[in-house]
Amino acid sequence: MAGDARFEDVGGEDRPVRLKAVIAEDLTVISSLVQDAVFAPADLRWAEKKRRLVLLLRRFRWEDRERAEREGRAYERVQSLLTIDDVRRVRTMGLEPGDTATVCVALAIAFETDDDPENPAGTVRIALAGDGEIAADVECLGASLADVTRPYEAPSGKAPDHDV
Repeated sequence: MAGDARFEDVGGEDRPVRLKAVIAEDLTVISSLVQDAVFAPADLRWAEKKRRLVLLLRRFRWEDRERAEREGRAYERVQSLLTIDDVRRVRTMGLEPGDTATVCVALAIAFETDDDPENPAGTVRIALAGDGEIAADVECLGASLADVTRPYEAPSGKAPDHDV
């Protein structure tokens, strides 16, 4: 029986992404890495008692794009978990919870707050293609992105194209 995939199996300088965001500027780095990630609404889980929102994404490996082009090999995707902690409430627009057939595309993640240093509460917004959105009201910003599988060839064989 095979064990869990490890990035070390791939070789070279590849390492799984493991990032945390505790301020809005941190979240912009995570946002850039999840741009064009795909998921089904059923891949979204809110553990209300644990106050945690988790989204299983199949993200395009932007950090590997140039190297793939240089080496003439296929672009890659990897499954990643986007986790948001200290969530008080979750709202969605444009997705049906539990839907396994619809493919959603993440465009950007941002943290909105009233800029009061005494009140770190705010809303983490995940913008989706087609005007969809996931909004998580949080007591303070605490988000992470962690790759959980080894990279695999992007099924489309292409990099996402925003000029189309």
